[in-house]
Amino acid sequence: MAKRSSLFIRIVEGKNLPAKDITGSSDPYCIVKIDNEAIVRTATVWKTLFPFWGEEYEVHLPPTFHCVSFYVMDEDALSRDDVIGKVSLTHSLLAEHPKGYSSWLNLTEIDPDEEVQGELHLRIEVVGSEAAKKLRCQVFDARDLARKDRNGASDPFVRVRYNGKTQETSVIKKSCYPRWNEAFEFDLDESAPEKLCVVEVWDWDLVSRNDFLGKVVFNVQGLLTIQQEEGWFLLRPDKSKPLQDEGNLGALHLQVRLRDEMVLPSSHYQPLVQLLCQEVKAAAQDKKAHLITLIDETTTAECRQEVAINLVKLFLGQGLAKELLDFLIKLELDKTDEPNTLFRSNSLASKSMESFLKVAGMQYLHRVLGPTINRVFEEKRYIELDPSKVESKDVGCSSLHWSQSESDVIQQSVHLLQSYLTDLLTSLAKSVKLCPAVIRTTFRQLFKRVGERFPEEKDQNTKFIAITSFLCLRFFSPAIMSPKLFHLQEKHADARTSRALLLLAKMVQNVGNMDPSVSCAKEAWMAPLQPTIQQGVAQMKQFILQLIDIEEKEELDSQKALTLLGQVVKEGPLFIHKAKSKGPLLSSSFKKLFFALTNEALSYAKTPNSKKSSFITVANIRAAEKVEEKSFGNSHVMQIVYTDEAGQAETVYLQCKCVNELNQWLSALRKVCVNNTGMLCSYHPGIFRGEKWSCCHQKDKTDLGCDKTRHGVTLREWNDPLDPDLEAHSIFRHLLGVREAMKEKSLELLTPEKGGDFPLNQSEGLEDSDGPAQLFQVLQDLEEAHDKELSRLRNLADQERNCLVDLQT
Repeated sequence: MAKRSSLFIRIVEGKNLPAKDITGSSDPYCIVKIDNEAIVRTATVWKTLFPFWGEEYEVHLPPTFHCVSFYVMDEDALSRDDVIGKVSLTHSLLAEHPKGYSSWLNLTEIDPDEEVQGELHLRIEVVGSEAAKKLRCQVFDARDLARKDRNGASDPFVRVRYNGKTQETSVIKKSCYPRWNEAFEFDLDESAPEKLCVVEVWDWDLVSRNDFLGKVVFNVQGLLTIQQEEGWFLLRPDKSKPLQDEGNLGALHLQVRLRDEMVLPSSHYQPLVQLLCQEVKAAAQDKKAHLITLIDETTTAECRQEVAINLVKLFLGQGLAKELLDFLIKLELDKTDEPNTLFRSNSLASKSMESFLKVAGMQYLHRVLGPTINRVFEEKRYIELDPSKVESKDVGCSSLHWSQSESDVIQQSVHLLQSYLTDLLTSLAKSVKLCPAVIRTTFRQLFKRVGERFPEEKDQNTKFIAITSFLCLRFFSPAIMSPKLFHLQEKHADARTSRALLLLAKMVQNVGNMDPSVSCAKEAWMAPLQPTIQQGVAQMKQFILQLIDIEEKEELDSQKALTLLGQVVKEGPLFIHKAKSKGPLLSSSFKKLFFALTNEALSYAKTPNSKKSSFITVANIRAAEKVEEKSFGNSHVMQIVYTDEAGQAETVYLQCKCVNELNQWLSALRKVCVNNTGMLCSYHPGIFRGEKWSCCHQKDKTDLGCDKTRHGVTLREWNDPLDPDLEAHSIFRHLLGVREAMKEKSLELLTPEKGGDFPLNQSEGLEDSDGPAQLFQVLQDLEEAHDKELSRLRNLADQERNCLVDLQT
């Protein structure tokens, strides 16, 4: 049984930000931190005080996190980036809004005493006789303390205060993972007015004021009851300063939703999965399938996208994705009378097909669109067709230049757009064999169904448009307009490139609509492109005919369960350094290689097209974690701890180019290792150099790690490995929420056929109602198992909380 939290984050926009640059503007971006660990960085929006990001992320993490913070920064090319302000949302606040928290929030100024992180390992106890009781505090170690010094570390010491007396540990130089193992005793005075014992952590500075690193406060009265307490305690900020409204720093519009997931063992979900698969198989044989119909009828627009993703992933894992989509398409066709409105709404069929393409075809999209998108970003050409928006431009060198007329700009723009579209269609035409077989067979079935539904001569284009409505309008065009959101680019496009991408996306949409005259009638300035678009329509039709002409062997392959074994989960260039050198580890010792990660192994090659060598078997990986910046003098370095063929522990260090790439690689590695045995619980965030670990200064190379591993922290991606239990749990949770609506709808669907009420008891049901009756029984059984397990976990949590509530304030 697994319990975790899912945090959906949408960073919408900012407003009224202060100007940080001499130009009277700023270049803002956001960093998202969960418990002070950077997880996500948005793109920079240049030269604006009202940035729009519209970026969405979903983070999977343990349910023990405390806070998610959003830092708005101003990017500077020549100096350190400026901090504009921050917004923090606590776990408890998000838990109070189960449907999500959405609001404009004022940015607050950064207070150094509030920026604390890490944990302190303590044992605090009451010792001695009744006549001479003493309060004993033993300080063992700390982990992940805030870095306050320029060297990327701190010089921490601990100060213990009780009843007006203070004692301090020694100072541990240059470490955020110090070990003290020191103990202090105080005379226990039960009549003293001071009932608190305060344990503070400070960063020692020789010249300036010591920096506050956090504190833990204990209630001595509670300690008298339980006598002793030991554990890792979260360091808290100093709340003595009054909070001030910093509305002059601007505001941030956020949408955040927290969801706690408790996934039961697979055996609990098997009845639900088998029942849904039976229904889809029955529908494939043209038998009635009431369950899928009920799901379609009762799924609201609010949750349709999420339901579609979970259904698609579940049936991909069962090898029945084509059958599911075929049945949903039949339901949609039955509701559609006009071919012009087919798949234009956000129905469950449309959302499922869209999700299916993103889950199964994202790598294919990158191969088709990648070269053209890269070209547009590299060239940064000024492109405009609308005369009302054309800006006259001076071109040429400083000594010899001329002004480009409106017609010159438009003519040049037409030529460039024609070139971009030609490149894209050429890439598409060559991609038939690259397209996953499961997508090709699904499109073939879609082509056939639509042709049967609209067989008239005047509707001959409809079956082609049915495919392009998904491939072009819902898959390619959004990726062209927002390449960063589809990981085609690392940064948002600037205004000039955005306009070029928008016009290219319009051309792709017009090719997909297969009627250039209609688009030109709406936007007359698109007329110069009509011949190119018309030619593109012919090329698209030819491509579709080749795409759906799939051989029997390929079709059989697509019927197998999609386990993604051997398929690339993550790939790209990284810089490698193996931890075998005895000398100093310098940044220059990193070597650039091209890495590819599958469910089986992490491999590398000198170039993307070179032959890859197997590097680390996934089953041998024991941890994938971040490395302290001070270790190499570089940020964005990760380490992979694994066992070699002889069973010896080895570590490899890999440097990424940015925080997003670092977290994406860590996330991918942790997902493919989810079923590994022997994963480490602790690790060293530093390196072993100079006969000791740089993080905690321990001299034993085989010493247990000084920080906890974070296997459960991952980012959700479209190409995530399938997780049947999680997907089944998500569908169960949705069906449980619409159970009453499904019962009402089943009565409505079955009463005309049976002439009576819907039987809720399976033994009373007729053949057509067996599916819904079984479903409700399965949901009831799952609900009981879920509630039982939840009750057990709550009792355990309550017991732990009762032990701590009187002890720690």
